[in-house]
Amino acid sequence: MRNIRRLFLRCLRLGHRRKFTYVNSLSDYLRYSRLCLVSLSYNTFTNSDVVIESLFEPVYWLVDHMTRWFGVVFVALVILLTSSIVLIVYLCVLPLILQTYSTAWICWHLAYGHWNLILIVFHYYKAITTSPGYPPQVQKNIPSVAVCRKCIAPKPARTHHCSICNRCILKMDHHCPWLNNCVGHYNHRYFFSFCLFMTLGCIYCSISSRVMFREAYAAIEKMKHHEAQRLQLAGNETYSQSPPPAFSFRDRVFHKCIIYLWVLCSSVAVALGALTLWHAILITRGETSIERHINKKERKRLQGKGKIFQNPYSYGRFSNWRLFFGVETQWQWITRVVLPSSHPAYGDGLKWNTPHWIPTKQTSVLAI
Repeated sequence: MRNIRRLFLRCLRLGHRRKFTYVNSLSDYLRYSRLCLVSLSYNTFTNSDVVIESLFEPVYWLVDHMTRWFGVVFVALVILLTSSIVLIVYLCVLPLILQTYSTAWICWHLAYGHWNLILIVFHYYKAITTSPGYPPQVQKNIPSVAVCRKCIAPKPARTHHCSICNRCILKMDHHCPWLNNCVGHYNHRYFFSFCLFMTLGCIYCSISSRVMFREAYAAIEKMKHHEAQRLQLAGNETYSQSPPPAFSFRDRVFHKCIIYLWVLCSSVAVALGALTLWHAILITRGETSIERHINKKERKRLQGKGKIFQNPYSYGRFSNWRLFFGVETQWQWITRVVLPSSHPAYGDGLKWNTPHWIPTKQTSVLAI
């Protein structure tokens, strides 16, 4: 009996040991599998930002490709909407101005309206057809501050990679889908001038047609009231009463075109005006949209060390505007800003030396 009890206890101990052996082996196998999986994607530079960027990479890819393919649609939409406004002005607004305004006001409207229209068309055409500027691929002695991780090529100062164009852009500000082009060193002035004169043109159309808009809106409400009365009379079959006078098709189209003009121009003036004001602030500071975020981080970093950040590409508010428009003399404010001008941007976008006509001299640098 005692021998049987010993044999039973020995079997229990042996089964218990085998159970723990299997559990330990399975645990070791799981740890080894996890180690192999982590080793395939391990990177010492990986942090939360890298993980989030990797997770959103499919979204970025979709947005970039949609923006690339829909760029032509956006350009066509700009041309279509602008052409419709110009057509309404010529067919509806201008005849009324010629009939009711004095000679001095007629001359002013004709001069300002056509001047503004010419500048809008000129700068938009130049913005979408002018190359923003690309770093040379053959020349090896270009001044560079980094190597682009996607192009695997030297990247000069103020140059950034555009994922939509799939190449580096000199002094890149952003990729504009309404231009189907990047805004860079050589077409930044055309982009800003287009935004500025388009905003002025929309404000001009809104102010000039504000009285006509109120009259057209009242006429549309009157049309709806008359139509309701007509339907009510038809339902009651009171043929003895004469129906209210009906508006002609031409009157309906005229009033709806005026309302369309005022609403569209006012909306664009507010939205595009805010964008123009934002870029005007950036130009005053001597930085681009991308550099604004870089400078903000650098300013906070130096502020923590008790230092003050200075933008190396800023030459003062007025000098920044002169450099942006390429104005060397006082007369060129008219020939290069007020009038259409195809003069190129200052410099080649590779080196950022202080122009000789800028009074404030600073040491040229390569990067922020």
